[in-house]
Amino acid sequence: MDLIKQILGNATVLELVFILVAKAFEVTIGTLRHILVNKGYRKQGAALAFFEITLWVFIASRVIQGIDQAMIKGVIYSLGYALGVYFGSMLENKLAFGKVLIQINTKEELAGIISEVLRDNGLGVTTIAAKGKDSPRVVIMTYTNRKGKDGILNLVHNIDNDAMVTVNDVSSLSGGYVSSWKRVGK
Repeated sequence: MDLIKQILGNATVLELVFILVAKAFEVTIGTLRHILVNKGYRKQGAALAFFEITLWVFIASRVIQGIDQAMIKGVIYSLGYALGVYFGSMLENKLAFGKVLIQINTKEELAGIISEVLRDNGLGVTTIAAKGKDSPRVVIMTYTNRKGKDGILNLVHNIDNDAMVTVNDVSSLSGGYVSSWKRVGK
């Protein structure tokens, strides 16, 4: 019992839970803010920054106040930080901001079918003749929202399960045909 009192010091379990949850929430917001700004969503990033720093001021002051009598506050604060990074990256993955370039390297005989299916699904498609190690190939390129990426990959793999597919984030894009381009206050 004395060991627990020594570790907790004057901090209550409720205070430690508050620090953990609030710090995790604050860092989740910060992780999202960072990703939004990097993807070009500056207004949304600035709005999140306001809430992030407001939370930080109150949480940090709570931890610093009396940390010499309850060092566990620092450990809980650090754990909240780690959880916030994890939850923030998971949330961003679910929201899937931005565009991607999908490149499909496929057999020449399947390229027409894949291109037609992608076009039938409203995508702009560019094809380039290529030479593979053993046979002629075609590289198919299309841009889409990151959120719709998995659906496109499923379409491609249903036609050619051996296709080599690469997906790259796109930082800027202009010209050409891009399907369902929705701007979210960028």
